Amino acid sequence: MPTGARLTAAVSLALLAFIVSFLVMPQMPEGTNFGYFVHVNVLLGILSGWIVMGNRAGGGLISGINNGLTGMAVMVLWALFAQGAWEMFRLATRNRYGGPFEALSAIFVIALDYFFVIAVPTVLVPLVIGGVLSGLATENASRRWR
Repeated sequence: MPTGARLTAAVSLALLAFIVSFLVMPQMPEGTNFGYFVHVNVLLGILSGWIVMGNRAGGGLISGINNGLTGMAVMVLWALFAQGAWEMFRLATRNRYGGPFEALSAIFVIALDYFFVIAVPTVLVPLVIGGVLSGLATENASRRWR
């Protein structure tokens, strides 16, 4: 059921995903083709805000902060998996894998490599601050629009 808290969570995490996507781009190797990178991340921010954060809103201040950090972490995990899967498909079309299980396990290896790329303070600090702020905004929306 649509609520103000779900809408606020979806919009705030989409905004966070948009900002952080542009902070991640300079961390990647030069000449990387980003394609729909920002669009996919924004969509995943909307989904994780709507599904994860909006559903858990209404528990108070500390619960709101935890909700924001959880929503941000889920968004990052979904984004790492989606970008890892996309890179695996790109490499699989070039016959880089010996079989389907090798290709499926490569998703997690690629996602872990991407995590180490974004595990820098210029990306992690805005993620944490944005997660807390989106949690507080969602909690505020939950109290206002019951």
